[in-house]
Amino acid sequence: MSIRALLITLCITVVTGLAYFQHSPFADSADVFLQAAGVTVELILASMILTVIIAFSAGIGRLSTVRLIRWLSIGYVEIFRGTSALVQLFWLFYVLPLFGPRVDPFTAGVLGVSLNVGAYAAIVVESSIRAVPKAQHEAATALNMSEFNRMRRIILPQAIRIMIPPFGNIAIQLFKLTALVSFIGISDLTYTAYQLNQTTYRTVEVFTIILFIYFAIGLCITIGMKVLEKHFSRGIRLGGAG
Repeated sequence: MSIRALLITLCITVVTGLAYFQHSPFADSADVFLQAAGVTVELILASMILTVIIAFSAGIGRLSTVRLIRWLSIGYVEIFRGTSALVQLFWLFYVLPLFGPRVDPFTAGVLGVSLNVGAYAAIVVESSIRAVPKAQHEAATALNMSEFNRMRRIILPQAIRIMIPPFGNIAIQLFKLTALVSFIGISDLTYTAYQLNQTTYRTVEVFTIILFIYFAIGLCITIGMKVLEKHFSRGIRLGGAG
């Protein structure tokens, strides 16, 4: 779907959602939903930043010539891809404090989401680096560049163009996963919906409003990733670099 079509869909979603909200029993509770949406957006942004850091660290680490770094990166990816995200979140919030300082729910939520999604994103980073034509690696080596400079100046700029499209799917995966933080008491959209449903018993109205908000946020993320993809695609295409 094009950016223009996504923007039109977003506008329709916002207008329809606002119309539904104004005629719902919660028309006077806009501040409650706005606060919950703010927490959700803050959680998404913090998790995205940490996920990118983790993904690049683990993805490049899996290609490292240093055996310890390579095996630690491989172990992290396999553990977090092979276990439940909810169990990981519970472990960070309930078990980890038994061995050290207690972390607040928001920090545990960001860590849980980022570590889980970062494991999948690390595979994208690794495969994108491997997809850079071998001639580029050889040219950088011929210029007597250090491994760090080869990666920073030659390989990564090209690999990033490859990884942006799959990163769009990773971003949506992260966005969906943030709903799990409601299980550790973070007052995000899902947690707020549960609380309102328990006190008002207006299940249809509550979760329909939340659905509109989640869909609008998801569209914003998709549009953002499409813009990034378009920006990075303006550079030299890899097909002509090899």
